[in-house]
Amino acid sequence: MSMEEPRPRLSESLHGILDAGLATVQTRLELFAVEFQEEKLRLTGLALNTVLAGLLLGFGLIFLMIFLTVLYWEEHRLLALGISTAVCLGGGLLAASNAARAFRSGTRLFAASLAEFGRDREALRKPH
Repeated sequence: MSMEEPRPRLSESLHGILDAGLATVQTRLELFAVEFQEEKLRLTGLALNTVLAGLLLGFGLIFLMIFLTVLYWEEHRLLALGISTAVCLGGGLLAASNAARAFRSGTRLFAASLAEFGRDREALRKPH
């Protein structure tokens, strides 16, 4: 009499497959969470630096305009004010254009997770 190893039952095999599938989904969801946290930190830093840069550059530009206006008060005060206004408007239009371009370009949020899901699907399609 030979002793055969008991063959796994169908329910045990399905349980193993389901467990592996759920583990894969859990890993992918954890990757989503990490990417979301990274994007949130990146956007927070970007917003803080943008606001700080805008404030400091704005104050600097205002003080430069005041300085030039006082410097040329006797001879060319209207020219100094006109140039200062043109510089401010030009800079504002340039900043608005850059912001619109950055907004249209979008973000790469969840790019790694989506790529992993694509690889998972390809792996499942291949016959073993």
